[in-house]
Amino acid sequence: MPSHINKRLIETIERGFQSQRVLVVGDLMLDRYLWGMVEKVSPEAPVPVVRLDHKSHTAGGAANVAANLSSLGCRVSVIGVIGADEDGRQLVELLQSSHIDTSTIFSTTDRPTICKTRILGGRQQMLRLDIEKSGELSVELDKLILSGFEAQVSGCGAIILSDYGKGVLSDVVCKAIIRRGREMRIPVFVDPKGFNYEKYAGCDVISPNRMELAQAASADHRNLELLLQKGQQLRSDFQFGHLVVTLGELGITLLEADGIHRFSAQAREVFDVSGAGDTVIATIAAATAAGLHLHEAIRLANLAAGIVVGKLGTVAIAKDELLAAVLAGEETSQAEKVCSFEVLLQRIAHWRVAGERIVFANGCFDLLHVGHLALLEQAKREGDRLVVALNTDRSIRALGMAGRPIIVEDARARLVAALPYVDAVVLFDEETPLNLIKAVRPNVLVKGEDYAEEEVVGANEMRSWGGKVVLIPLVEGSSTTEILKRAIASIGERPREFVQ
Repeated sequence: MPSHINKRLIETIERGFQSQRVLVVGDLMLDRYLWGMVEKVSPEAPVPVVRLDHKSHTAGGAANVAANLSSLGCRVSVIGVIGADEDGRQLVELLQSSHIDTSTIFSTTDRPTICKTRILGGRQQMLRLDIEKSGELSVELDKLILSGFEAQVSGCGAIILSDYGKGVLSDVVCKAIIRRGREMRIPVFVDPKGFNYEKYAGCDVISPNRMELAQAASADHRNLELLLQKGQQLRSDFQFGHLVVTLGELGITLLEADGIHRFSAQAREVFDVSGAGDTVIATIAAATAAGLHLHEAIRLANLAAGIVVGKLGTVAIAKDELLAAVLAGEETSQAEKVCSFEVLLQRIAHWRVAGERIVFANGCFDLLHVGHLALLEQAKREGDRLVVALNTDRSIRALGMAGRPIIVEDARARLVAALPYVDAVVLFDEETPLNLIKAVRPNVLVKGEDYAEEEVVGANEMRSWGGKVVLIPLVEGSSTTEILKRAIASIGERPREFVQ
């Protein structure tokens, strides 16, 4: 991905998708987890006995879409129906704790809050127990949903219809919302369910998974090329602006008027696909509302889905995790590697979220030579990210180094940043980099073997947080001083006209 695109993605995520307001309408659920270990088989029946360790609960269905949006930094309002029960109250509290507007969630005595209880033994799901009553809502509830929509839609950057086929998104409700969205020029994103795609006609983006598209298009899910052809016909028939097909380990494929575009997924270990579709539609909507092109939004959604399937249970994507994934996949340009102290700390925070080890090196790096290259190359092998701290021109002069530096600080920084094994370069103006080391808290501090460990600035601090100091052998005869001596001697031997 070109660096200018990555920069735009990074800025969008860091700004929390510009705090765009997104409205989610759909089937709300509570996901409950009972966590334990299997130690024996029941003597009463041939079933495993799970010894309960703890319980947890998260937002599910359309509520999980809302949770993903809020976690990314959007302002979110939800429209849906819950039962007049404890599960409903618990779900509302969960959403409110994530700063989601729940004022248009309607309670009814006609049906319970949809709740999916999963029993897990270790990392293995043993059983799922569902409490739900699906089917069409009453005319009165349909009217409440549409009146709630009218009350909430003003000022929205996107509308998401999260359909789990439980009854909230009837034909009447879907058509009215899509029509109103088009009138107000607010993009409508749909996560569909079932055979009836006519009710989603005219939406801007619809995002079925492979099996859902096969069902709607009456196609064999195993024949991908034919499935995508039928998907294009479906897109044309129902005037969908774009059809986004999620294909699991094959990534995401976008069907639009100008053709088919494929976006590969990153290889990741999959623990649980629960909620991955919610994450995809939420990320695409948030990114598009924030001004990103749909292709860029899909790239982000691909990364986000890859993160959540690597976790057990229904989990919303975290903004820092998404940013770390983008940073991990980018090829940072030379100029972008040179950063301020504040930006450096932000990048390090994201690298740590991704579980990466930070290596720190410092020095003047005046007249970059093979000895410097060898030291920094070896330093990178000690971890995942290499941060190089450079003395400013003023601090070098303060050290009493006569006639130095030869190369000014901006040029020295750009030269070091050009090395492929360097991830960040920062200038420091103090006598030593101790305060910088304390702020960065690297996993590894490297220095040349001409130092003893007790002489290395920051060695004591490294030990205090479990880091280590690595002394790297020097390349014999390679030093700035030696190079300068040979250069001066060489000039003295040349004719005057050669050196002028």
